[in-house]
Amino acid sequence: MRTHLLPAVLLLLVHGDASAQTSPFTPPERPDPRTWYLTNGSEWVFSFPVLNVSRDSVPSGQGGIVRFAPFVNPRVLVHWDAGAHVGFFSGLGIRNLGFIYDVPRSNERYKYRTYTLGLPLGIKLGRMHKVLVFAGYELELPFNYKEKRYANEKKEDKFNVWFSDRTQPFFQSVMLGVQAPLGFNVSVKYTLTNFHNTDYREVVDGVERFPYAGLNANLVCLSVNWGMHAGRKRKRGSSPPATPVQDPQARAH
Repeated sequence: MRTHLLPAVLLLLVHGDASAQTSPFTPPERPDPRTWYLTNGSEWVFSFPVLNVSRDSVPSGQGGIVRFAPFVNPRVLVHWDAGAHVGFFSGLGIRNLGFIYDVPRSNERYKYRTYTLGLPLGIKLGRMHKVLVFAGYELELPFNYKEKRYANEKKEDKFNVWFSDRTQPFFQSVMLGVQAPLGFNVSVKYTLTNFHNTDYREVVDGVERFPYAGLNANLVCLSVNWGMHAGRKRKRGSSPPATPVQDPQARAH
């Protein structure tokens, strides 16, 4: 059932991203305080794993590599500002999360990725639509998992699974960010949940194995975007009233 809902969610987010502000450098027009308004856009995500590996012969904390995901990361946020200096936000977003792991003392490399559907909840402090800081919590549902394995820089295996049990059923994270002038946003997010399900079991050639046992990874994500906290008034389609034309004969009288 969750699979059938994804096309509708994707259409909503892509439409929102397509109708984003015309330019990130357009000065924002403030919506009235205590009114609901939407912002949308996409982001670039740099993610790095905080590793705690408890496998034999594998040093803990080593092997993590930064992963860059410029797409697909559309987001739609709904805002409500209590005044000129305090506001709140929530919304929906799809994020490309994952990390790269070089197994120490071996020639193996793994690339792990999952798409998530996220629901953030946060607060903004500062000058609304201009320079401000924001913080919050996000709950994410992983819905598409991909894994690649390399040996001696050659791809040996790859698979893709919908709603896989290889990851945790939900990710929880906290975020902190700042919006600079012109709507430029930078935020840091830390996932409180381990990326993989370390109890996941599979049977290969009749042998039971736990591929993620002892592999604990919490992600630190640096995100960059434009205009997600800089609302703009939507212009209505009505045309301005015409300037009345005076009758020359009436002016003569």
